[in-house]
Amino acid sequence: MTIYLFGIQYQGYTKIKQIHKFACDYLSDWFPKLGSYQAYNNRLNRLNCAFTRLSELLVRDFQPDDCIIDQNLLDSMPIITCSGKRKGKVAREITDKGYCSTKGLYYYGMKLHMLGFRRQGTLPFPEQILYTPASVNDINVYKEAWSQMYDRTFFGDKIYMNHEFNEQMKITYNSEMLTPIKAVKGMSDIIKQRIKAADDLYSTAVSRVRQPIEAMFSWIIEKTDIQRASKVRSTKGLIVHAFGKLSAAFLNYAF
Repeated sequence: MTIYLFGIQYQGYTKIKQIHKFACDYLSDWFPKLGSYQAYNNRLNRLNCAFTRLSELLVRDFQPDDCIIDQNLLDSMPIITCSGKRKGKVAREITDKGYCSTKGLYYYGMKLHMLGFRRQGTLPFPEQILYTPASVNDINVYKEAWSQMYDRTFFGDKIYMNHEFNEQMKITYNSEMLTPIKAVKGMSDIIKQRIKAADDLYSTAVSRVRQPIEAMFSWIIEKTDIQRASKVRSTKGLIVHAFGKLSAAFLNYAF
């Protein structure tokens, strides 16, 4: 685990084979019993639950003091095992086919869902992170996992807009979901033009608040290449990929 995390965080390697070669070339005095690449890969896979636990501890124990604990940003990003044109064969029990509207593509894999504390002028810090199969809708994750939190203001994109549900949440839990304005089907052009300026101003304000979580995802991708999981060949390997790379990113972030 130390070699894996060091290879990603400090050497910028994103593939296990690269990390193993680096360790053999430069760290053999420290790790004389490292073994072959295949043996190292198998040992990592057996430690998949340890990577899961490590990522949980990093999120739980290293929360910065400047987190605004009653304001949350939320979003998701894909973890792609193969394109939607092919039949996904890896880790079928935790993956399936989904669509990424941001990239405009169908894919097999998982989704990373993040609920982050807002921090003024910088990246958010995760409060909770969940992985789901790719087909799971973001708003369903929000309803099941996070909508019962009291006294919160959530900032999300248009997919989280559900007027009836959000109104009930506000009454029951004193929490509200703020999203950019979503066009209403059947609205006349006259009314659209009349309210356009106010809607655009509101949508821009919400988008600016939630933009840091998009920057957070871009930062994680840049540091770890977490989105590309096409080299993974097993369920345990996918768990190592998902939680191991997340742990490496948050070690950097926490310290």
